[in-house]
Amino acid sequence: MAPRTAKLPRIHEEAAFVLHRHDWSESSLILDVFSRQHGRVALVAKGAKRPTSQFRAVLLPLQPLRLAWGGDAEVRTLKSAAWQGGQLMPQGDALLAGYYLNELLLKMLARDDAHPLLFDHYAQAIGALAHGAPQAAVLRAFELLLLRETGHLPALDHDGASLVPLQPASGYRLQPEQGLLPTAHARQAACPAGFWGALQQALDGPEAFAALCRLCQDDRAGALRRQLRDLLHYHSGVRVFQTRQLLADVQRLAG
Repeated sequence: MAPRTAKLPRIHEEAAFVLHRHDWSESSLILDVFSRQHGRVALVAKGAKRPTSQFRAVLLPLQPLRLAWGGDAEVRTLKSAAWQGGQLMPQGDALLAGYYLNELLLKMLARDDAHPLLFDHYAQAIGALAHGAPQAAVLRAFELLLLRETGHLPALDHDGASLVPLQPASGYRLQPEQGLLPTAHARQAACPAGFWGALQQALDGPEAFAALCRLCQDDRAGALRRQLRDLLHYHSGVRVFQTRQLLADVQRLAG
């Protein structure tokens, strides 16, 4: 006789954000949510599209929620949902930037793999976008934290080939699977050793998100943006992040 699979416990009052939602039937939705203690979870919200459903006005992206769910299937059943409050909805370009963060989480995180610290950083990033913080700095800070949390960010204070400390007078470029490598020529996509060292100190500090946001405002030429994007494309297997492309197109049209 085959052994019985242990029944999964019902989850109550779990902090979560909706990353993505799509129709499942005429009245129901499939949700991909990012929860603090359980990571990415797929849920079915039965009847959520009905006018009388308690879920209808609650299951919005970029808003802090408290969710309860149960079931043993890969897609579990949403039992209750409540808005936590205290969070503005990002507007305009900030809204698209928030959707970009959601796409990163969908592409970079495995299901049922908890990342509570990353969850807290995500909540900080969404709050910063909603309150008008510089979008580029917020995105770079979160990209760095996401890459570190998923094990894809090398040490930013050592040469990736020789493992010796960075040379102060040199420029370095971040390469997938190789770490920081010195550049033979001054390139737009390279960053000075001091900048990389400051990023590492911020990552190791107690207020990593805020410290990284301050530092990333210095990336006016976009060198850090291009190098982090290369890492994200490499490790996610995605050639183009759709939300990022949409944001760039909107900004281009707006001049």
